[in-house]
Amino acid sequence: MKRRALIKGTAATLSSLWLSRAFGKNFYDSQLNEPTATGPFKPTWESLQTYQTPEWFRDAKFGMWAHWGPQCQPEAGDWYARGMYQEGSEQYKIHLQKYGHPSKFGFKDVINVWKAENWNPEELVGLYKSAGAKYFMALANHHDNFDLYDSKYQSSWNSTKIGPKKDLIGGWAKAARNNELPFGVSVHASHAWMFYETSQGSDKSGPFAGVPYDGNITRANGKGAWWDGLDPQELYAQNHEVSQGWNWDWENKKYWPSQAYCEKFYNRTIELINKYNPDVVYFDDSHLPLWPVSDVGLKIAAHLYNKSIKEHGELRAVVNAKILDENQRKAMVWDLERGHANEIQPLPWQTDTCIGDWHYNRALYERGGYKTTETVIQTLVDIVSKNGNLMLNIPVRGDGTIDEKERKVVDGIGKWMKVNSESIYGTRPWKIFGEGPAQQAVAQLNGPGFNEGKGKQLTHEDIRFATKGDALYATAMGWPEDGKLVIKSLAKNSEHFPKPIQKVEWLPTKQSLTFERNENGLLISLPEKGADGLTFANAIKIFS
Repeated sequence: MKRRALIKGTAATLSSLWLSRAFGKNFYDSQLNEPTATGPFKPTWESLQTYQTPEWFRDAKFGMWAHWGPQCQPEAGDWYARGMYQEGSEQYKIHLQKYGHPSKFGFKDVINVWKAENWNPEELVGLYKSAGAKYFMALANHHDNFDLYDSKYQSSWNSTKIGPKKDLIGGWAKAARNNELPFGVSVHASHAWMFYETSQGSDKSGPFAGVPYDGNITRANGKGAWWDGLDPQELYAQNHEVSQGWNWDWENKKYWPSQAYCEKFYNRTIELINKYNPDVVYFDDSHLPLWPVSDVGLKIAAHLYNKSIKEHGELRAVVNAKILDENQRKAMVWDLERGHANEIQPLPWQTDTCIGDWHYNRALYERGGYKTTETVIQTLVDIVSKNGNLMLNIPVRGDGTIDEKERKVVDGIGKWMKVNSESIYGTRPWKIFGEGPAQQAVAQLNGPGFNEGKGKQLTHEDIRFATKGDALYATAMGWPEDGKLVIKSLAKNSEHFPKPIQKVEWLPTKQSLTFERNENGLLISLPEKGADGLTFANAIKIFS
C-alpha cells in the first residue's frame, strides 16, 4: 500500500515537473512568510513585461560594485568555496597550505576567521563617487549562501553572527545614501544547491583518500567545536544527491532544489528588500532565480516593482538578470557578465565586469594583472554607445580594503570622467554606435556574456557615438600619430548627418577645433597632445 502511494505521489510530482517546464507554471504550493506589496505588477512574465526602465538608471551609465564576502579572505580568487573542495586545483592546494585539509577545515571555518577588520564603507563609496559612479551595489550573498546582513531566515550563517559580526549591507546602504547614490544589492544564493556539491566529495589519492570533506556534516557533528549548536546544512544545503555538474539552467539539472530551499530563498530575499530598500536587485541567474523550478523569482520582482511605486509614486526599481530572451528583457534590465553587446540594443542593458577576479586574488595583484584605466574607459564608452550601462567591481581584500594598484585605476577613471563625463551621463545612442576596424572582428556572446577582450584592439580609427540634446559626441579610442582625426560617418552628404556642422569642440577644455568636411569624412585637428595621459578615449562634441 505504501509502495503504491509512493509511486502515485512520484508520478504526480513528475507530472507537475513536466507541466512546469511545458507551461511555465509553478508546481509548488508555497508557504511564503514575508509580506509583499500589492500593485499593478503580478508575478507572471506577462505582467512583468510591462516594465519600463527608470530614467535615472538610463542616465547614470556608470555604477560600481563591492563584490565582497568571505571568499575574499583567502585572497585566492573566484569561487573559492567550491574550488577548495576540488582535489588538485590551485585553490585546493592553497587551502591545504593555509588552513589544512577540507575534511577538518571547511568553508564554514573560513567564514569564522574572516573579520573585515579594516572595512570603511564611507571612505570606499566616497572614492567611487569621486571616480564618477552614479550608483553603488554591494554583494548581499554569493553562491556560498552566507548572508552579509542581519537575516532572520539565515539566522546563524550571516555576517552579524559569524565572522565580521557586522551588518555589512546595512553599512554599505548607509554609505551609499550618505553619498546620495542609488543603492543596489546582488543576490547569488539560489545556486548554493549546486555550488557546494563538491563539498560532498573526498580525495581520491594521498593520505586523506576516501575521507569525506565537511559538506555533509550536521549539527550533531559540532559538539565541542566553535560551531557547536549550529547546523552547517543551513549553509551548505547538501542534504541531497549530487547533480550532473554545474550549469546555469535548472531545467537540465538532475536534482532540483526542494520546496523548502526555494521558500527560504524567497523569504531571505524579500526580507533583504524590505529591510534595506535597494533601488537595484541584481540576480546572478538565468531568467529569474530558480525558474522554472519555482515562481519565487517572479514574486520577488513583482514585489520590488510594486514596493517602488508605492514608496516613490513611480517605478524607480531595477532588476538585473542574465541569459534572457527578447520578451524576458522587457521584464527587467538584461545583464551581460564580462561581456558587451555588438550593436545598439532596443532596450537598456548592463555589463557587469571587474578589473581583476570577482573575489580578491593576491596572485593577480602581484603579477600586475588588473585591467588598466584605459581598458575600463574604452569599455564604458563602447557600452554607452550601444544603450548600456557599465557596473564595475573593484575587488576588496578580506580585511575590507582595496590595494594601491586598484586605487590607481579608480583614480584614473575619475580623472577621465572629470573632464569627459558630459559625453557619458544622460546620453542616448545615435543612429549608429560607431565605426572602425574593431567592429569587423567582434567576439560573439557566450552564455551570460564572456566576450570581453576577445575582439580586435581599439585604435584611433575606432569611434563611438552618443547624443544628448542637439549635440553629438564622438569618442576616438586612441590618438592619431599626426593629430588628425578622421570620422568617416560624418562625411559630407552623410546619410547619418546630412546637416551642416557648425562647430567642433574638444570636450576636456571646451576649446574649438579646426575641421574640414569632405566626401571622405570629417577631418579634425586635435589639440597638442597633453601630458595628462588621457589620450586613450578622446571625446569630441559636434554641433550642427
